[in-house]
Amino acid sequence: MSKFSKNLIYFPVKVIFFSLFIVFFSNTLFANELLNGLPALNVNTNGDRTEYSLPLQILILMGALTILPSLVLGMTSFTRIIIVMSILRQALGTQQTPPNQVIIAISLFLTFFIMSPTFTKIYNEAATPYINNEVTAEEAVNKAGKSIKDFMVKNTRKTDLLMFSDLAGINKKFENYDEIPFRVVLPAFMTSELKTAFQIGFLIFLPFLVIDMVISSILMSLGMMMLSPMLISLPFKLLLFVLVDGWAMTVGSLVSTFAVGG
Repeated sequence: MSKFSKNLIYFPVKVIFFSLFIVFFSNTLFANELLNGLPALNVNTNGDRTEYSLPLQILILMGALTILPSLVLGMTSFTRIIIVMSILRQALGTQQTPPNQVIIAISLFLTFFIMSPTFTKIYNEAATPYINNEVTAEEAVNKAGKSIKDFMVKNTRKTDLLMFSDLAGINKKFENYDEIPFRVVLPAFMTSELKTAFQIGFLIFLPFLVIDMVISSILMSLGMMMLSPMLISLPFKLLLFVLVDGWAMTVGSLVSTFAVGG
């Protein structure tokens, strides 16, 4: 396998969406395979091989790429992290510091860190066996989806799972993670992540709110009503945040809220 193909396979985002990319970059004779069509979009049924034309396959892949950002947001820890980081910036009152690009970069790399056990499991149990021709593409995709679903279920509240199960008309009790359909897990996971993110954001906001109230009360007692309390409180909030090593504390606490499992 070429160095280019290995880098793409190891890249975490490609591993998450294994069903879109793993076959595309798994063959050492990629150029020859491209001329014959992408095997990931060819179907084998009872020994009969159905092949789609190359333009149609490329069109399907390009269309699938458009939902890639939504899948990153909806199936990983990215949502909780970026919401907490945004609330932290607002609580500090630093406006656009750190900028959005930095917030997104921090959230993205923390997502890779948190999801690394899941990525490793997907690579070992799905990608490697498929590359070695030990399993079919369908089996590899199913194994990869199971690993992602296990992560989502472990970090989803039971009440959210029950709510979406009722909305989907599923009244039975699930015995294990495999029985929970993706159409229930995905919205339940997103709802649970939003609730958890705002709970963490509320706890982060409280100490900074106290500082703002104290500074505002002092300025009122001194008759300095025309002076903005935010202008005076900002240096004190930054000083407090630096003294307690706020970034390390926030990141460490945030990472520890996830159940990554094996």
